[in-house]
Amino acid sequence: MRFLIKWILLTLSVLLAAYLLEGIRVSSFFSALLAAAMLGFLNVFFRPILLVLTLPVNVLTLGLFTFLINALILKMASGVIPGFDVQGFWTAVFGALLISVVNGLLGAVLGGGSSPGGGGFIEMKKRGGDRWE
Repeated sequence: MRFLIKWILLTLSVLLAAYLLEGIRVSSFFSALLAAAMLGFLNVFFRPILLVLTLPVNVLTLGLFTFLINALILKMASGVIPGFDVQGFWTAVFGALLISVVNGLLGAVLGGGSSPGGGGFIEMKKRGGDRWE
């Protein structure tokens, strides 16, 4: 269920980016769903590899190079998904930034946050000696 919520939130983020930025085009809701699925796939499998390979540059730029990696992933998704088109480098950079911010805000507001435990906390109590439960 949590997976579906995250997928829908990312789809809404892609649709909003297409609405706000002139260089991003989505032909249908189904294309946005596929684009969100592809972005999720690329973020899980290729983003960590790209972050490790570009670690020295990322450290030198204080993490700002991550925006370029996100833009590259967005362009990769647009190359694979029919009906989802990102035109130009700067459109990809601003689109990736917008999608990340909107997805994070929607996740925080609607409860589909990015933390594995749902953003909550665990309360522990000391039960005699050094034992916590």
